[in-house]
Amino acid sequence: MKKLGTLLGVIVIVFILVYLGVTFTSGWGKTPTQVSLAEADKKLEKFYADVNPQVVPPVKGQIDLDPVDIAATLPDIAKFPVSVNNASDNFIEIFSSTEKSGTGVDGWLNEVAAEFNKAGVAVNGKPASVKIRNIASGTAADYITSGKYIPDAYTPSNELWGEMVKAKGIKAEMVTNHLVGNVPGVVISKAKYDALVAKYGSITVKTVTDAISNGDLAMGYTDPFASSTGLNFLLASLNTFDSENLLGEKAVQSFEKFQANVPFIASTTIQMRDAAKTGALDAFVLEYQTYVNAADLKGGYVFTPFGARHDSPLYALGDIPQAKLDIVKKFAEFVAQDKYQKMAVDKGFNGLADYKSDLPQLDGSLITSAQKVWKEKKNGGAPIAAVFVADISGSMNGAPLNKLKESLIRGQKFLGRDNSIGFVSYSSKVAINLPIAKFDTNQQSLFVGTVNSLQAGGGTATFNAVVVALKMLKTEMAAHPNVRPLIFVLSDGETNEGYSLGKVEDLIKAYKIPIYTVGYNANIKALQSISSLNEAASINADTDDVVYKLGNLFNVQM
Repeated sequence: MKKLGTLLGVIVIVFILVYLGVTFTSGWGKTPTQVSLAEADKKLEKFYADVNPQVVPPVKGQIDLDPVDIAATLPDIAKFPVSVNNASDNFIEIFSSTEKSGTGVDGWLNEVAAEFNKAGVAVNGKPASVKIRNIASGTAADYITSGKYIPDAYTPSNELWGEMVKAKGIKAEMVTNHLVGNVPGVVISKAKYDALVAKYGSITVKTVTDAISNGDLAMGYTDPFASSTGLNFLLASLNTFDSENLLGEKAVQSFEKFQANVPFIASTTIQMRDAAKTGALDAFVLEYQTYVNAADLKGGYVFTPFGARHDSPLYALGDIPQAKLDIVKKFAEFVAQDKYQKMAVDKGFNGLADYKSDLPQLDGSLITSAQKVWKEKKNGGAPIAAVFVADISGSMNGAPLNKLKESLIRGQKFLGRDNSIGFVSYSSKVAINLPIAKFDTNQQSLFVGTVNSLQAGGGTATFNAVVVALKMLKTEMAAHPNVRPLIFVLSDGETNEGYSLGKVEDLIKAYKIPIYTVGYNANIKALQSISSLNEAASINADTDDVVYKLGNLFNVQM
């Protein structure tokens, strides 16, 4: 009887727990994936009424109509680390793409450069050495073409960047077209790959773009202004639409249709891969060397190469003295030795050696024009509606708020006239400083005036402000159903009043509005937890390159 009583007691407890569990996950207590749009609408109305935001009369400010000065947005070159220091006074500095001048499997060129510096290679009777600076190909091109900083040599991931550098009037002599072998590709989940092969027969850039245009494939790629693989994919796509004229009407119209079905443009490869892990993407772009070193991709994904090879060409830049040019050539010869090429294989390079580029040789000015087409057409004809949400709590007083103002005043030049912009500020209370409107000269003036007028004080009700931004965007989407909504939260990340993330998480997920976060003297992890809900990016603004980072973010998303 005692055992029976114990058993009955357990059953009763389990029943109570299950009952409570059902109760806690019903209605507004449901987990984020269970909330319907109708429930989300009802909850948003209630929360918005509770927040009761104040509408602040907008203030105009003076705007600068000069075009963006890329050199002015770039930080001091010291921001980008020297991964190998020169070992003699007779040396060259090389800008190197990050997949070969980083750490671990991404540190191949560093290891070779260190060996070169120890080898005592003589040029003009003096020991020669190299200095390697780890910097992404696109960012390096910005330094070089703007004249902000020009090293002696440059090894981007592919030749596309070299052609653009030359088109901007920078002398760039190719010393070798191949330091180490690599290939860009589309990585597709195995199940989706098999389904596409069954329908389209094979996987090529043409079938990938067709599948995306037809809604059969959810794929993301990276910013073609910053990413070598993203730039390559843009050009390969345009080439499939019209190989005779990549910038002709046929290619551009096809690209716009295709782009309308691209769910995700990532600022970074990491952001794109994180989105894939959530199941939001069937496919994404990646270099082969990264693919073979990613244990989480093996078995579950298939790699299909495309576009121009990523063979890390090496260029001597500017009117380089003969002695320095000789060091560049000696280094290229040193790298080509079997010993170092075999070392590269161990780190994932030199795979798919038989793959030949399916992209013709392109002039740098054409590549630059293709980037402009992407900037204009990347939203597939859908304009952006974005709300900026600025933290003006007491903890933002002083340097953080000054940094926020500076970065927004300088960064707003990247926003784009066809987009619509609103502005919300918050401390303990929430204020609508600027209702959503087209970002014409008048709205730009109001935006600048609003930012300049911000003053700090009070608590931090971040998610109350997010509720207001969601409500503003929901209203805008009802009036203009084709807009693509975005939220930018600029904060130190420390919420201490109002709703918590847990209270509004289901709303954010239900509306699927990406929230990009920018942290000023911030709890970056707290901000990342917001951005990760709908595959958005988070930026640490406590650096002198925040304007450049914001410019890149706005360039991709706006």
